[in-house]
Amino acid sequence: MADQLTLYFAPGSSSMAPHIALYEIGCPFEGRPVSFQAYGTRTEAFRSVNPEGKVPVLLIDGRPLTEVAAILYYLARRHPEAKLWPSGDVEAEAQAVSWMSFAASTIHPARKQGLVHATEVYAIADARLGDRPWLVGDYSIADIHLFRLFWRFANSLDPDRETLPNLFAHHDRMLARAAVQRALAAEAAVGYELRP
Repeated sequence: MADQLTLYFAPGSSSMAPHIALYEIGCPFEGRPVSFQAYGTRTEAFRSVNPEGKVPVLLIDGRPLTEVAAILYYLARRHPEAKLWPSGDVEAEAQAVSWMSFAASTIHPARKQGLVHATEVYAIADARLGDRPWLVGDYSIADIHLFRLFWRFANSLDPDRETLPNLFAHHDRMLARAAVQRALAAEAAVGYELRP
């Protein structure tokens, strides 16, 4: 029997990554948008789901799972048919973990330090990606995680395409994916309420 999945998400935020992964997998889920503007993550009802008061939260048969990397990993491993995890290749698996750790610890906070600093950090990712189409061989959750962060950076700080050619090429490949288009459309329909 399939898990009953509920995703708490704030449109445009980090929760976009699991939102995309759910569409990639194609399994049914309930989406519950949370408004930053209305302080939805601070309500007692939301804090009963995640005491940290942040999205994403994926309920799996009512049990909460938090943090982007953990949710992406769960979805990829729970649905191997979607081929979002490089199973069986230990080095590729380690590279996927490395990319996701780098995204969470270094890339994610960089945008808040301004265009110059963020561009320096993204230049590291650009060089590391090189001209490969995907981060660890085949398309994976690492690509989804990086895309969401770069999507926000590109839309908020307007970096020069020529400075980060590999990341913009990756961004364009991601935008062509049906699951990405579905997640972007679903989140735009709710309305982006991004914090600065």
